[in-house]
Amino acid sequence: MRIAIGGIHTECSTSSPVLMRAEDFRVLRGAALTESDYFAFLHRHPVEIAPLFHARAVPGGPVSRETYETFRTEFLAALEAAKPFDAVCLAMHGAMKVEGVWDAEGDWIEAVRQAVGPDMLIATSYDLHGNVSARVVDQIDIFAAYRTAPHIDTPETMEAAFSMLVRALQTGARPGVMRVPVPLLLPGERSSTEDEPARSLYAALPGREGPGIWRTDLMIGYVWADEPRATACAMVTGTDPVAMAAAGTGIAADFWAAREAFRFGPKTGPLDRMLDLAAAAGTQPVILADSGDNPTGGGVGDRADVLEALIARDWQGALVAGITDRPAVAACFAAGPGARLDLRIGASLDPAGVSVTALAEVVSLHPGASPAEDQAVVRIGGITLVLAARRRPWHDLADFLRLGLDPRAVALLVVKSGYLSPELAPLARPNLMALTAGVVSQDIPALANLHRQKGMLPFDPAPDYHPRPEASRRLLR
Repeated sequence: MRIAIGGIHTECSTSSPVLMRAEDFRVLRGAALTESDYFAFLHRHPVEIAPLFHARAVPGGPVSRETYETFRTEFLAALEAAKPFDAVCLAMHGAMKVEGVWDAEGDWIEAVRQAVGPDMLIATSYDLHGNVSARVVDQIDIFAAYRTAPHIDTPETMEAAFSMLVRALQTGARPGVMRVPVPLLLPGERSSTEDEPARSLYAALPGREGPGIWRTDLMIGYVWADEPRATACAMVTGTDPVAMAAAGTGIAADFWAAREAFRFGPKTGPLDRMLDLAAAAGTQPVILADSGDNPTGGGVGDRADVLEALIARDWQGALVAGITDRPAVAACFAAGPGARLDLRIGASLDPAGVSVTALAEVVSLHPGASPAEDQAVVRIGGITLVLAARRRPWHDLADFLRLGLDPRAVALLVVKSGYLSPELAPLARPNLMALTAGVVSQDIPALANLHRQKGMLPFDPAPDYHPRPEASRRLLR
């Protein structure tokens, strides 16, 4: 038994003007894929692996057409060179936007199907914030998506898809998938599985599995994609179309019934109001999420709105992690530790963003494997600021500790985030989320809405919705 594995994984705000290019991706090729921690689960299965190509990037703007075409060509060449194999497993995201392509994952997966023929099994794993199109459904046999947000089950989800593929090959079963669209799009920050009603909706999914139903999933979808495929949906993998339709209908109906109950988890409001609360908290660390510029949701990560507000308030004891600004980082490296310089910070990638110019002291420099990986720590009055040459989040304690910083020891920690990561959330005293501007703004009804389907909440009035299961053509053949 030999299984080919690879894919492409990123999330793209269609409002972002900053194209992602090849250098924004971490690419694993051949043996590097099977040797990586990301695919460590493969070693737990007694099958032969044909590692192909996997590209993964921090969410951002659309992927350039040239980059996408280059990656797809390389992937398909690796797929051809790896033959013969018995099945294909694709580790995807589901919310990738490519310039000039409406359904990037549909294009990628359809190309794989054409390459391997109609009889081979294809499994795929998705982020629950992916948008699953009918085009994708009609090409695959097995589907699994994350059941947690924040995402702490990524390896388990990829392994779930892979395990179902192994099961099918070992037993000779021919599973298929069924989709039940739900005309509702929510931001992840209002549908965290740490909070109700998402917590209960996702906890109920395994209970819907049984004879003829291998896997059940609830897709929140990706709200910052102005695309026709953008929608929530229930997804079911199995062998019994009748049972699958019943399960999918139940998941979709329960999600729709709960639509008015979704709320932000942390205390949330305009930036000035959140800073007022932070100043009055009397506990630390207060953690403030700059939600509109969150790079893990597709934000650019280069806006200086919060920094500007902190400087105006002469804030003391704040750590801001961080702002992407390669020219500012380069200026710090040129000046050296201890130097003081007038530094322009912000809007280096998106000129429509906010920048500030301030007298900054270079505290420390942290070279990366290349200048694109460099980071600098500077101090502006009572504010410590992390600058990065490459777009990235700071979500893990190690992200701070390797820079000589301890987020637990500051009065105010500012991160470009929506809901907090599992490592930061327990530290927050309290957790506040600022409704800031950016390409992943939480003002969802105000987003550009030129291409989404009509009747999609919250962009259009609530439709008269009744779940309608849509079986894959492969399930019904």
